[in-house]
Amino acid sequence: MKAKNLTNIFYQWEGDVLVLNVLGTPSAKRDVIGKPKGNQLKISVTEAPVRGKATDHMVAFLAKEFGISPSAIEVVYGRMNVNKQLRIRAPKSLPSMIDTPQ
Repeated sequence: MKAKNLTNIFYQWEGDVLVLNVLGTPSAKRDVIGKPKGNQLKISVTEAPVRGKATDHMVAFLAKEFGISPSAIEVVYGRMNVNKQLRIRAPKSLPSMIDTPQ
């Protein structure tokens, strides 16, 4: 049995869907994918946290980063919270801290 890589516990693959646990930071100076923190990936966005606008902005930002349309990203939970889970369908490009599915 293969040991689980504990450095990558902030995401998992379900087929071609990337399930990503996110710690969001709204009202940041710039949009950026940060480093893993525990079981979440830090993602900062410039939008203020007003009625889910920061989450909407994050989805649009991540869609560009992953080379997909925003409709391919589902916010499973956390639309109005800094703790989120996203399902990203068939990402075309990945940040360096996320491995391709096996």
